[in-house]
Amino acid sequence: MMLPKPPCNTRGRSDRAITPACYAAAISLQRYAAEMNAQQQADIDRALRATLKDGALSGAEEKQLREVITGFSGDRQGLAFIRNRAFRLARDRIEASPTDTLRWLERIDKIVDNTASPPAKGGRPSETLIAFSPGEMGLEMINRELRNAKKTLEICVFTITDNRISNTIIRAHDRGIKVRIITDNDKQFDDGSDIARMVRAGVPTRFDPDPDHMHHKFAIVDGQRLITGSYNWTRGATRNHENVTVLTDGTLIDAFSREFDRLWKSFKPWRS
Repeated sequence: MMLPKPPCNTRGRSDRAITPACYAAAISLQRYAAEMNAQQQADIDRALRATLKDGALSGAEEKQLREVITGFSGDRQGLAFIRNRAFRLARDRIEASPTDTLRWLERIDKIVDNTASPPAKGGRPSETLIAFSPGEMGLEMINRELRNAKKTLEICVFTITDNRISNTIIRAHDRGIKVRIITDNDKQFDDGSDIARMVRAGVPTRFDPDPDHMHHKFAIVDGQRLITGSYNWTRGATRNHENVTVLTDGTLIDAFSREFDRLWKSFKPWRS
């Protein structure tokens, strides 16, 4: 039985038969392996071999393997090296146990892919959107995400003075979206602040009781989309050099959700 081809299969081929891109990748991997810490290589091999013994990944084995592979998150060459090692180990076992070996290889491949690009909440491919100011692209992106909310909006923003955003938040609340706002205690009294107006509209709001600022700028839409960046939710932000980023990475969303819940529990309800 034949294995699926690894990303660049150079085994048993002359240099002339290898594409320039694959040849460069092979040389790059060789250099990477030569520079890699011997302990790291041993950890990778040990984790891979342990899961390949019976062709199945137990919960404990997968957790240990993920811990090793996650250490190479953002390291494209490191992840390519792990994938390459998995193919080499599978090649030695494929004839004896083809079905289990292929199932194992597919699972390793998925773990590596998820480390390179973690899945969004709900298992969909992760998505990243970015907008820059000066200009209104950031404003439009924020409002579009808020308008698309189906169940919840968790907003944790330093200051909100842009009526175009505040109106969208109030409309979301009016159509039954569960909206919660965390903001800074000092900024709520700034000229043009829309916090009091949103509280009057019935939006639950809390502020930090400390002399230091609550300086976050993020919002979580339906527990599945994260809005963040340097952009304050003010009219002046459209004139500044700012960024707005929308992400669907499940790991990031979970981290920001925990931070929101932590602040919500520790901060005080808004008082006029």
